[in-house]
Amino acid sequence: MKNLSLVVLTLGIAIFFTSCKEVKQEIAEKQKEELPNIVFIISDDQAWTDYGFMGHEHIETPNLDRLANESLTFSRGYVPTSLCAPSLASMITGVYPRNHMVLGNDRVLPSDDLGNKPAWLSTWRAKNYEPVIENFKNLNTLPKMLQKKGYLSFQTGKWWLGNYSNGGFDYGMTHGDPDRGGRHGDYGLEIGRKGMDTLYNYIDLALEKKKPFFMWYAPFLPHSPHNPPDSLLQKYLPKAPTEFVAKYWAMCEWFDITCGELMDYIEKKGQTENTLFVYVCDNGWVQNENNGAYNPISKQAPYDYGLRTPIMYKWKGKITPRLDTLSLVSSLDMVPTVLDLLGLESSEELDGINILDETELNNREAVFGEIYNHDFNTIEEGLKYRMVMTNPYKLIVPDPKNRPNEKIQLYNIFKDPFEQVNLADEKPEVVNDLRNKLEASWNPKL
Repeated sequence: MKNLSLVVLTLGIAIFFTSCKEVKQEIAEKQKEELPNIVFIISDDQAWTDYGFMGHEHIETPNLDRLANESLTFSRGYVPTSLCAPSLASMITGVYPRNHMVLGNDRVLPSDDLGNKPAWLSTWRAKNYEPVIENFKNLNTLPKMLQKKGYLSFQTGKWWLGNYSNGGFDYGMTHGDPDRGGRHGDYGLEIGRKGMDTLYNYIDLALEKKKPFFMWYAPFLPHSPHNPPDSLLQKYLPKAPTEFVAKYWAMCEWFDITCGELMDYIEKKGQTENTLFVYVCDNGWVQNENNGAYNPISKQAPYDYGLRTPIMYKWKGKITPRLDTLSLVSSLDMVPTVLDLLGLESSEELDGINILDETELNNREAVFGEIYNHDFNTIEEGLKYRMVMTNPYKLIVPDPKNRPNEKIQLYNIFKDPFEQVNLADEKPEVVNDLRNKLEASWNPKL
């Protein structure tokens, strides 16, 4: 009987520990399932007005309209700078360009001879950019932060910082090798324009490995070259003032179609309810009517046509959909918002807030911006403008050294959303107040 009791006791202990192990495994699996996939959808060169849900009369964006309707959508979103390389770097790090030091698209030193061609075509371009990439590799990025939670991170589309791994991505399309044409995306620029299969394969890989994923979808759309499918071009030619405008409008819808394909694939895989979608545009674009270039009031400019973008957050069943037309938000908020949703501690170095925290959002008085030369070197040499956006005013301060002939501009964005009437002379007290806010943001330790 004693031996039998011992056997029973031993068996009971074994069953107990096996049961505990299974329970722990079940809890671990459940926790994994509760971690949402994260998808950043990033438009490239698109004005804040150029969506159906933002009121454009001709451009059709049914998929983004649907996303906006299903999201917490902020119509008064901003990026901190109106040029792609620094704007994208801010999205992935959560800090201002002056903190991640990707100030522009190409680095030009005082001794460089441009000759008769742009910097990006010069043989020394890659060597000049190497220190920028090396510095960036030491920064904390969202993919690096997500590794703590077991995420797989995938890069597709635009990427300026060399190989995708420099940003902490596990897999990616951009090799970044300048000898093979690496500058701002190389093979990554094919996503969307040449199909979505690579992106789908990444999603399938994450599901196969049973891991949550972070997807960076930053296609070269609606960015030039404006060469839309002919069916879309023919649709817009009768509606647009010129063929150049028709091509741009068609590109906006082409981008929207790819967004629909991405969202549909995630739905097909049964992952919609377990996916956080975040939408933003890197910078604005206003198409010239008589040539293929952009109007200087948009890209690289301090105006809302360059800086403003709708920003959307969708997590079905977790984030309540609504349209917020008043709150000030920034692309700098994307990283801290994601981290807080996942229970990851945000660094004090981050420059944004968790926009899902109503107290933080309601207490925000302003968002800020800064613009540098496309061909940059140092902050002091390249700074063109600093901006502060509040309710209802926006202040633009040209750098006195680099823009000595330009005046301070103040606009009431609520009454004058297209910045036609400069109020700086008649409202000096508002200018002074906003300048103080700007300096406090620029020099927080003073």
